[in-house]
Amino acid sequence: MLNTLSGRFLILTTVFVMLAEVLIFVPSVARFREDYLLLRLERAQIAALSLLADDMISPDLEQELLKTAGVFNVVLRRDAVRQLMLSSELPGQVSETFDLRDPGALVLIRDALRTLFSSDETVIRVVGKPVQQAGELIEVTMEEAPLRRAMLDYGFNILILSAVISVITAFLLFLSVRIFLMKPIKGVVRHIQTYAKAPEDARTIITPKAGIRELREAEQALQSMQQELTQALRQRERLAQLGEGVAKVSHDLRNILTTAQLFTDRMEGSDDPMVQRLAPKLVGSINRAVNLCETTLAFGRATEPPPRLGRFNLADLVGDVIEAERLAAAEVPLSFSEDVPAPMVVRADAEQLHRVLMNLVRNARQAIAATGKAGEICVHAEEDDTAWWLFVRDTGPGLPPRAKDFLFRPFQGGTRKGGAGLGLVIAAELVRGHGGRLELRKSDAEGTEFAICLPKSEVLTKELAEE
Repeated sequence: MLNTLSGRFLILTTVFVMLAEVLIFVPSVARFREDYLLLRLERAQIAALSLLADDMISPDLEQELLKTAGVFNVVLRRDAVRQLMLSSELPGQVSETFDLRDPGALVLIRDALRTLFSSDETVIRVVGKPVQQAGELIEVTMEEAPLRRAMLDYGFNILILSAVISVITAFLLFLSVRIFLMKPIKGVVRHIQTYAKAPEDARTIITPKAGIRELREAEQALQSMQQELTQALRQRERLAQLGEGVAKVSHDLRNILTTAQLFTDRMEGSDDPMVQRLAPKLVGSINRAVNLCETTLAFGRATEPPPRLGRFNLADLVGDVIEAERLAAAEVPLSFSEDVPAPMVVRADAEQLHRVLMNLVRNARQAIAATGKAGEICVHAEEDDTAWWLFVRDTGPGLPPRAKDFLFRPFQGGTRKGGAGLGLVIAAELVRGHGGRLELRKSDAEGTEFAICLPKSEVLTKELAEE
């Protein structure tokens, strides 16, 4: 009970109501004390008026009047004359005088607290105005103990009543919270639990129904989140199915490429100069295709394998990529250029870096070829104290706006009609595996430029690769 929101709300409501009652208690007791004293003054005035009606009253009747009024002495001032109307023997000295003719609220509260917390059996003097303008001033002496007992009884009754009111109020608020707040919240929780059991089922998505604005906003936010999650799960399921299909295709394709490898091995023994020049390139391409088939599911089912870092000459790798693309663009008015220092040696996975560069150069070639106009592709490399930089520039038409917005998101950043948009995603993942980054520097009507940054620090590379 105490661990529930409604239970804690019940306790807090009770505490706050009691606190409010305590704040009301002090002024109430002060007002009760004032009324008590004013009543004594009124009774004393009535007793004094009875004496005015008959100058000669017996001592017994005088004592009875004083006892009825609850005072020891009554002094009445009329017509500028101060007269002792009724009197009896005082049990002690008057300890304090209280003037009720024009008391302030703070004065009443102060005097009430003093009376409550005083334990002495004292006699007090009370001064006030006579009712019905029966004089200028009336003054009585009385015991303070009966006043204190009456105030304590009144205060106790007030506290009991406050406790009852606070409990009833808290209980009613507790029921209201459970009906109007906790019940809708539990409904949302049940929707979440039901959705968690079958997130692919669109029927489990919550429909906002709450009448409370804040709770309805929460339901709407939950509905939006569930819809996006359901869509993402469906896409993930499609990717898994696609991965299974690609696995089967890659298995069969690997067997076909293995047979092609046997033929290319024999072609290397040919005396034809053209065959001798092209056979190594064909062997390299087929080997890369076989390796790609073996790792084609890395994107869908797991991350790319960690790079096997080694040092190699970058100019040779770039030249291999450019020559392969130059052959593919033999019928396109396209020129290639390399600006890579011949002695530059980088530390990377040669196979993965070849895939990254091949993807960027091929995308540039296809973009220029689609325009039917002449163009140029340039691969430039440089280095500084912390990293190697590779730039792939082209004079193509630039990337479409949608491709820029979803450049590195699978199945959304494709630049070609019918493309899946996985090439740049895989390329960026391979570069991140080296601890580097692949970024788009510019893309407009004058062309596109991608930059590859490969850090030189081995520690940094390993740390980023693990992330």
